[in-house]
Amino acid sequence: MRSSRYLGVDVGTGSARAGVFDEEGKLLGVGTSPLQIWKEGDFVEQSSTDIWHAVCAAVKIACQASGVSCEDIRGIGFAATCSLVAIGADDSPVTVSLSGDARRNVIVWMDHRATDQADRINALQSPVLQFVGGALSPEMQPPKLLWVKENLKESWAVAFRWMDLSDWLTYRASGDDTRSLCTVVCKWAYLGHAHMEQMTNKDSAANATCGWDDVFWQEVGLEDLVEGNYAKIGRSVAFPGHPLGSGLTATAAKELGLLEGTPVGAALIDAHAGGVGVMEGVPQRLETTDFDDPLCTRMVLVSGTSTCHMAVSKRKIFIPGVWGPYWSAMIPEYWLTEGGQSATGALLDHLIENHAAAPIIANRAASQKISIYELLNKILGTLTAPFRSALTKNLHVLPDFHGNRSPLADPKSRGMICGLSLSNSEKDLALLYLATVQSIAYGTRHIIEHCNNYGHKIETLIACGGLSKNEVFIQEHADITGCKIILPREKETVLLGAAILGAVASKDFDSVQHAMRVLNAPGLVVEPSKDERVKKYHDAKYQIFCSLYKEQVSYRELMASVCS
Repeated sequence: MRSSRYLGVDVGTGSARAGVFDEEGKLLGVGTSPLQIWKEGDFVEQSSTDIWHAVCAAVKIACQASGVSCEDIRGIGFAATCSLVAIGADDSPVTVSLSGDARRNVIVWMDHRATDQADRINALQSPVLQFVGGALSPEMQPPKLLWVKENLKESWAVAFRWMDLSDWLTYRASGDDTRSLCTVVCKWAYLGHAHMEQMTNKDSAANATCGWDDVFWQEVGLEDLVEGNYAKIGRSVAFPGHPLGSGLTATAAKELGLLEGTPVGAALIDAHAGGVGVMEGVPQRLETTDFDDPLCTRMVLVSGTSTCHMAVSKRKIFIPGVWGPYWSAMIPEYWLTEGGQSATGALLDHLIENHAAAPIIANRAASQKISIYELLNKILGTLTAPFRSALTKNLHVLPDFHGNRSPLADPKSRGMICGLSLSNSEKDLALLYLATVQSIAYGTRHIIEHCNNYGHKIETLIACGGLSKNEVFIQEHADITGCKIILPREKETVLLGAAILGAVASKDFDSVQHAMRVLNAPGLVVEPSKDERVKKYHDAKYQIFCSLYKEQVSYRELMASVCS
């Protein structure tokens, strides 16, 4: 009897990755292939053709690395960034670029070209917006769609389908253009709860018409998308993990090196796949709450280029400035609250790479065969202070270099650094790095406190993503939030979450949560410091953190008054 193997695919900002997992959720092999990206100011674009080629390469590498034959793969799931894909009637790419380059048919999630469109949509104060924290972000799809309509009329006219990247991947794989509740609810102003009665355990897909709000699309100037029962943006919507079509098409199977008919599960956004890959991985001994559903006391931090903060509840909780509540957008039949920081890993990279000491640090790290972050952590260990965090007592950072996603929902917010000197030594770079890590953690604390003030009961953090591998990043988060942090056994949690979708599509599990309970597993547990000095220190720095934004707003208002 053959063993069950599940394949997960994750398309991030810089690469496509694939992982093969066994029936216990253990990673057997992984493959990676780089992606091309075009960045010009607020404009960030990619190619769906390039992405699919990278996916195929990554899948083949992963299968070879795991020693698994295509016959062993029971199901495949996809996760991706919430980027916008435009394709024509013949599935060919439709440009979304001012350059006119037909290859560039993907507006990447971090693209902020549609800030003005988002402001205009938010000014209408549609009732739909209460389910996105009161305001659409320029990173969401309606503002981007409106930008294309207003600026690329030819592309708007010929585009036959507009899809979130993860939905496009499942369409490319299965030929079924059913959208995931995750993508349309989180990024397209779709009201998933509006047709929950249509969606049962036996029928986890439904006609999408009643989840779209006709008035919203007409008011924002996108009334043409209502035509044909929303044919261009989704006539059918399904729970994550719902089996699509007849599985892999013959063409896709050949390109991926898999068997035709291999089950394909409805997709997730990458961060949400990370949540599915870790949220049930908590040791029983740590469940100290008497809350009737421990799942609702956890928040997942998916920390990479950006960070998503995700918590679930059995009732809808409206929180200003925080996305959601989204029904069934991550775990079916739970409401999802989603906070986030638009630049975390990207911010650390930016500040380090642009520091005068960066070349020296990079060369030293390379000679020691460690990462720049590992070297900076070593340098911090050589510096003298009552405790490590106290090294930054005179250096304060506001991390909003790419705007504030949550809980202020201010895309115009910008970064601030207080306490710089004329020195550009390696020590100064290490201190700036630590202060920036702390500022990101203060942002997480701000989000947790805000969510708990509105009805959540978050006690435990589960961290995954690239930054979760950084000891300083994790310990500072534990000390600053006061929460214990659980790291998963398997580090490739987004890939595991995607593989879980394939496992559910294969019918080996009867629900996403069933598969999570079997395939999730905890690893290291990081406790906050018990040193009372550390708590007092961070409480004081947190006050400064909050004041920096208030000062920025006052500066903005003052300058607006003289420049209007």
